[in-house]
Amino acid sequence: MKQESLFAGNDLANQPLASRVRPRTLAEFAGQQQLLGKGKVLREIIESDQLPSIIFWGPPGSGKTTLAEIIARKTKAKFVTFSAVTSGIRDIRNLMKDAEANRDMGGKTIVFVDEIHRFNKAQQDAFLPFVEKGSITLIGATTENPSFEINSALLSRCKVFVLKPLQVTDIEQLIRHALVHPDGFPKQKIEIGDEAIKEIAEFANGDARVALNTLEMAVNNSPTADGVTKVATDNLHQLMATKSFLYDKSGEEHYNLISALHKSMRNSDADAAVYWLSRMMNGGEDPLYIARRLVRFASEDIGLADTNALNVAVNVFQACQFIGMPECDVHLTEAVIYLSLAPKSNAIYKAKMKAAEDVKHSVNEPVPLQLRNAPTSLMSDLGYGAGYQYAHESKAKLTNMQTMPDSLIGHTYYEPTEQGNEGRFKRRLAQIKKWEAEHDSPNQEQ
Repeated sequence: MKQESLFAGNDLANQPLASRVRPRTLAEFAGQQQLLGKGKVLREIIESDQLPSIIFWGPPGSGKTTLAEIIARKTKAKFVTFSAVTSGIRDIRNLMKDAEANRDMGGKTIVFVDEIHRFNKAQQDAFLPFVEKGSITLIGATTENPSFEINSALLSRCKVFVLKPLQVTDIEQLIRHALVHPDGFPKQKIEIGDEAIKEIAEFANGDARVALNTLEMAVNNSPTADGVTKVATDNLHQLMATKSFLYDKSGEEHYNLISALHKSMRNSDADAAVYWLSRMMNGGEDPLYIARRLVRFASEDIGLADTNALNVAVNVFQACQFIGMPECDVHLTEAVIYLSLAPKSNAIYKAKMKAAEDVKHSVNEPVPLQLRNAPTSLMSDLGYGAGYQYAHESKAKLTNMQTMPDSLIGHTYYEPTEQGNEGRFKRRLAQIKKWEAEHDSPNQEQ
């Protein structure tokens, strides 16, 4: 079995800039000071070469693979990289056999798996016994939430370190380092202003790889005169015309953004809601998914406080079906603003939840006979429908007929607020309760 090497490929000229100038020590590493600052745990375990099994979780370009390379250079253990894309269970078992043989000789084996979330359950399970026995120290790198993508048994045996997107200042530091690095632009003198460096750093959106790729393209597409390559602002702006957005429609960021949209609308912050909506649309989200979430929001967070909210949401859903992207973006924006500014009430949602709790924790009461239909003579003889009171025949259009199961009499679910139109429903409910209290005897005039 042939394993990948973090150090494969010595032809620097043919490697991208990000590979040519990749930090080789912790001193060169930029960012992640919450993990690598003086006295921090990750720094100490790397420097002491006493690594437990760990998972690096962070967005693209945050330094996960670079940290693995630094560990590979620092450790005295055998360091093996493993492909989560091309390797099967047989490959894993062969690797583990070699690792156990190395342990028997008194050695240690560190196995680095990039994109470990791409392993299926069976592949992850194949690692588990060897991690438990200490045959290997596992280092996994993932852009996905380990809670969802890594088997709980394997995850419980690993320490998770969360890497954050790099700050603009961190990326500026990386760019300046690349400009003077002997393998960055050898035999080239680059002239680039501070403002241009800052623009690239901001454009990178926390991703070091994007920043260095942009810098390399800018240098390669800038004119050279008298041995000096001047990075022109116009060329730079052309390269940065389209910003790369961190968004995975099936990953954690998908749920983070829809959560941000939902909670911004709930907080009646229309501006924030429109921003998160735009992030989702620019990331390529299915407009019908957004529209369905708006329909849900209209009942869950507004309900009867604004009875038109559901109409607006359903109409926008139909508009998205009819028009599609990109034209339906304005309809989604209209709905988001309307729902954000509408009065809020979760009384409908709370009523549903309270009733569901009673259904879950109470016995399955039979339907009272007076509420049952009697389509056959047998059912009529058994008392089906006996005692039923037809509300339309009463003056108040109300009756005192029992409609709740015996064990749940007195239980209330819907408790309206005074928000928006719901105040009207609250007053109507109070009228009904008052009438019921005044007509608690079936012999009273209705």
